Amino acid sequence: MAEGSVKSEPASLQQSENGENTNNQETDNCNLNGGAAGEKQSLSKRQRKKLLKQQKWEEERELRKQRRKERKQQRRLQRQNQHEEERGEGQSARKVPRREVTPSSLRLVVDCSFDDLMLSKDVHKLHKQIQRCYAENRRALHPVQFYLTSLGGQLKQSMDEKDKGWVNWKDISIRTEHYTECVAKEELVYLTSDSPNMLAELDPKKAYVIGGLVDHNHHKGITFERAKELGIDHAQLPLGSFVKMNSRKVLAVNHVFEIILAYLEKGSWQEAFFSILPQRKGVTAVDQARAADQDREDDDEEDDDEEDDSDQTEKKA
Repeated sequence: MAEGSVKSEPASLQQSENGENTNNQETDNCNLNGGAAGEKQSLSKRQRKKLLKQQKWEEERELRKQRRKERKQQRRLQRQNQHEEERGEGQSARKVPRREVTPSSLRLVVDCSFDDLMLSKDVHKLHKQIQRCYAENRRALHPVQFYLTSLGGQLKQSMDEKDKGWVNWKDISIRTEHYTECVAKEELVYLTSDSPNMLAELDPKKAYVIGGLVDHNHHKGITFERAKELGIDHAQLPLGSFVKMNSRKVLAVNHVFEIILAYLEKGSWQEAFFSILPQRKGVTAVDQARAADQDREDDDEEDDDEEDDSDQTEKKA
């Protein structure tokens, strides 16, 4: 009996311990549930509203993102439509009757054989001037036959790097050969400000050569010397007969080109000069300049007469 009672004791103890553990787990669960409920009950009405609002905010995040995207697209479309309307109104306001283009048989040649005489920055300037010539000729009322000769070296490199579309230029003859190999010598006239010959009018049977050189007067007279060496005719634009400038009569390549285009359209050298020459050159009409000079001379004579009268009065006194 004693052994049986001893052996049964651990079993009863184990049952007792299991019962205590079960009771403890139930107590803990009750405490947790009660704690959560208590915590929920401890929130104020305002805090509960704030919590619900935050939950709703998180749930609607994607919806808000979609709405913002739609509003952004709508604003973009509105700006695009407004820009198109404004552009349409501007074009209709500036719309002018289309002029009939009549190509000229006159040939203009830009001589690019001075590549080795220019710095890199000057070559880039020449490149821009040639671009301007091409663009203006495409827009001209009487476009000329445009030749670009002796293309190579730094200039071709600049064009390849900065204007790859030049290979697709239209209505222009681009040659690597010298202009004397493209046009008969008797048809050539080199335009240079150092020539003693004044160009009175343009001969449509001639090819007029413009020196493609930007050198800031480091090689003064070189185009004139080249023309004489090659035995071809030369002349200068009649600037001195129509306008007076504060600077030398050396013009950029595109200015000479554009003046000739303007002359073909207007039929007047003076109008052509005034429509193309930049204001910085201080261009005034010869008649106005002469009148201004005459006024200054008259003023100087009046001053001299007043001084003479004053001297005579002092002597008499």
